[in-house]
Amino acid sequence: MLLRRFGDLEVWCAGGSDGEGGGDGPAIVLCHGFGAPGDDLADLWRAIDVGRGLRWFFPEAPLSLEEAFGAPARAWWLIDMAKLDEAIRTGRREEIAESTPIGMAEARAALEGCLAALEKDAGLKRDRTIIGGFSQGAMITTEIALHSAEAQYAGLAILSGTLLCRDRWKAAAKVSGPGLVVAMSHGRRDVLLPFSLAEELRDTLLGAGATVDFVAHGGGHEIPDSALGALERLAQKRLGAR
Repeated sequence: MLLRRFGDLEVWCAGGSDGEGGGDGPAIVLCHGFGAPGDDLADLWRAIDVGRGLRWFFPEAPLSLEEAFGAPARAWWLIDMAKLDEAIRTGRREEIAESTPIGMAEARAALEGCLAALEKDAGLKRDRTIIGGFSQGAMITTEIALHSAEAQYAGLAILSGTLLCRDRWKAAAKVSGPGLVVAMSHGRRDVLLPFSLAEELRDTLLGAGATVDFVAHGGGHEIPDSALGALERLAQKRLGAR
């Protein structure tokens, strides 16, 4: 595995012809969640069977939380943890769907710049690239996929993500939905992001004409084997990796 810079972001590169993202094969770009180290999802490149030649790229979020966390940790945007805790305690978690997080626009610009650099410098092609992530990483890639002004990506992986910017995302889905192919997973016992909002996001995408493989599992805020199975099916279907 190799750490390289694409645009303004550091990216862990794996797979491909050399184990470091080399070659010209199809690609999966996965973004980690809030408070995780930049390479948090990197081991997934060995966890699913997608055939030889597939390249993996794991961008590190732009914000460092190491001073606050006391360990390597990053974020796509900051979260008001006190406000989130209060929403969980008072049963108002679903208010998340109405919000546009402060810093989301900057995170989107940084990741879009990284993806553009990957296309230019690593030869990624949108119709042979799946983007996605876990939790906050799933949210930022959903934001990008829904608002892609150019050719759409081969697929979108939403692992324990949620609905944000409800009205804006629903309007965007009406335009981009027919071309989206999505793998989604969410735990029925997720105490951070409500299962009901995952269902609403799924139904929004389906209603807009997207193809969605939705995996509901019995766990919490996590990526179980069943979620990896959905990602594997998406890769095999869209990237012809087997």
